[in-house]
Amino acid sequence: MSGNKPAKSTNILILGLGGVGYYLAKRLAHEGYAITAIEPDAGLVSDADGEIDARLLQGNAMSVDCWREAGAEKMDYLIAVTNNDAVNMMSCQIGDRFGIPRKIARVRSTEFGSKDSILNAADLKIDLIIHPEELAAQEILRLIKLRAGEDIIAAAKGHIQAIATRIHKESPLANRTLKDISQAYNEFPFRIVAIARGITTIIPGGDDQLLPQDQAFFMASSENLTQLINLTGVEQQKRHRVLIIGGGLIGRRMAELLSKTTGLRVKLIEKDETIAQALSFELKSVEVLHGDGSDSDVLLSAGLLEMDTFINATGENETNIMGCVLAKHLITSQKTNGSNREGSRQIKCIAMVNKEDYVVLAATMGSDLALNKKILAGNKILKFIRRGELLSVAHLHGFDAEMVEIVAAPNSPITRKPLSKLDSYYTQNIMIGSIHRDGLWQVAVGDTHIQDNERVVVVCLSQHLKDVQKLFLA
Repeated sequence: MSGNKPAKSTNILILGLGGVGYYLAKRLAHEGYAITAIEPDAGLVSDADGEIDARLLQGNAMSVDCWREAGAEKMDYLIAVTNNDAVNMMSCQIGDRFGIPRKIARVRSTEFGSKDSILNAADLKIDLIIHPEELAAQEILRLIKLRAGEDIIAAAKGHIQAIATRIHKESPLANRTLKDISQAYNEFPFRIVAIARGITTIIPGGDDQLLPQDQAFFMASSENLTQLINLTGVEQQKRHRVLIIGGGLIGRRMAELLSKTTGLRVKLIEKDETIAQALSFELKSVEVLHGDGSDSDVLLSAGLLEMDTFINATGENETNIMGCVLAKHLITSQKTNGSNREGSRQIKCIAMVNKEDYVVLAATMGSDLALNKKILAGNKILKFIRRGELLSVAHLHGFDAEMVEIVAAPNSPITRKPLSKLDSYYTQNIMIGSIHRDGLWQVAVGDTHIQDNERVVVVCLSQHLKDVQKLFLA
């Protein structure tokens, strides 16, 4: 794959259009990749037919004739994301026989694919194995380790940091334009690169305001991270207590990782008594409680008011979202009644959601952060596929936006004029955050003129990633 042009002729075969498959097919087709998908469910094929610009075949992933009909021998990538681990692993074996050079498989079981497994990735002919539940657990672990559930994303090998935080009505940044904020806080360079307001994500301009309850992403260089943390009000806590609702694959793995790798105090509430009892023996360093995590009395008895992070990881979208709303309500009520001994401390609520449309919605209803394992898995696959043309891609959680590191190709459109002279179409959907110049990363401003071969960190609305490629790739 060329490092200077979008791989529009790249052929990708996707097996399975449920969940991750649909998300990937839609995203990749929108970016110009040639997509062929095989799906046995006629209903899913029909639904996708009106939404995705792809060749869709109703058929069985285990049918070699179906592979031949799809033109498997011409494919550059195979993405096996059916609901069956065995089918996905076997598909990579079949794909290897057809000569497909790069093969990706979704495998829920963590017993396969690692170096120590009885069958590792090389044995299975898989170039990238995706464990969705493990990705979700690892992402939450990363967030808690960083800033007690606030989202901090590193780019440019850690030289650039982006922090997400909610704007409260008491914040000195509330009800001010970005232009006013940059003039008032000019001790170090930073940019506000994205705002989530309600269910809408905004790539802001200088005249846009930060409003109470907005979720905003701030970007600065790593050397100014402490100042950025002070500005945004993100506080790093020395001790940390976590309450997890749900002992399924994600909740169990999160509890295990948090207790073993961080030494944090972790409690887990599981509704099913048999599962709770099994987890109490399995997770020796975790306090496992049997109860209904959607019951306010159960939450208060479990010590909700003393927690720093509250994670809803049941299998129900609505339960997870409303659980965060309930937790925030209980804490607010206790503060009002004066019975919260640590009222100055803010709990961070994280909700796992399975529907893509709920990610931003959840962040507006009480969740400080909403994570979707389908999107996490999909984005890891997208990053693997795009690695020849984009240096890195990171999804901004709770935002319909991406943070991209890319190199400006010689004579590409972005190199022809300063940022302030860009067409308004681009400035409404894309923000140039930072550039690498003279050996240093610096925050980009309106009169910045990007030169050939300079590395740049860009934030864009998710659906406009292809416009970033058009702007930066000749």
